[in-house]
Amino acid sequence: MSGVAAIDCGTNSIRLLIADVVHVGDDEVQVVDLDRRMEVVRLGEGVDETGSFAPQALERTFEALRGYAEEIRAHGIEPGPDTVRMVATSATRDAANRQVFIDGVREIIGVEPEVVTGLDEAELSFVGATAEFAVEAAEGGDSGLTPPFLVVDIGGGSTEFVLGGGSGEEDALVRASLSVDVGCVRMTERHLRDDPPTAEQIAAATADIDAALDQVEKVVPLREAGSVVCVAGTATTVAGMALELPEYDPERIHHADVGVGDLTRITEELLKSTSAERAEIGVMHPGRVDVIAAGALVLSRVLDRTGADRFTASEHDILDGVAWSLIV
Repeated sequence: MSGVAAIDCGTNSIRLLIADVVHVGDDEVQVVDLDRRMEVVRLGEGVDETGSFAPQALERTFEALRGYAEEIRAHGIEPGPDTVRMVATSATRDAANRQVFIDGVREIIGVEPEVVTGLDEAELSFVGATAEFAVEAAEGGDSGLTPPFLVVDIGGGSTEFVLGGGSGEEDALVRASLSVDVGCVRMTERHLRDDPPTAEQIAAATADIDAALDQVEKVVPLREAGSVVCVAGTATTVAGMALELPEYDPERIHHADVGVGDLTRITEELLKSTSAERAEIGVMHPGRVDVIAAGALVLSRVLDRTGADRFTASEHDILDGVAWSLIV
């Protein structure tokens, strides 16, 4: 048994997973959660418009990282390339002053963050979302999901699409993937500026999303998916709303199915509501109140394009993929 720490820094949030790696056989391992944390720091605030990180956004992120560094040390993990891995995604790829961010992270955490490509981000999300299916199959279980899997990761600045899995030797392979610059923060800042957004703003955002999906379909055959698995905060929040949970419950949300009818209804409700009304939703994290409507719109357009009648929400995503990358 050995501990690892994974950190995922996106456009909207920064998250930590501390896990034990448990060897259950000669060749089989499991990742057992010890601690999961999430802080909404909005690192990508204004990056779409200015091309640089704002000083206040950097400080919010560094403050969260100081807390994460304490937790890593408290679990007896010595930072190093085999024990701690931090990835930074869309906003960091876009920021002209990303070296300031990289230097600050190195000083606080003790390892340098990896500014991963959209392709790397997509593949890590796929591994994180689907690794447990292989474990279940090895133990004689059945996830109830049909391969190939389309994993969709809606972030703050970008959305990743990965199609993979199949039969026989292709089970663990990524067949096609693409990352596009469409995310809940980017769409909110670019289009949905009123509260609630106007019909014209919603139409402009929809056109932007659909144009991106046109590009995705040239690379990733979305309609070939046997199951659509959606990860990250937009999908899990929508799933919690569909379940009518009084508060956020990751155990009930994980692998919950959301039908296209519920998704359409929830998306319309979020787009029509004010931020004050969205803040009253039991499963809503305060840091998602102003961007969840854009995220739900992205999710709705994606599911429509796949032709699927539902999606499965997963609490396991790129963060879990980063943890798995430390042990394989």
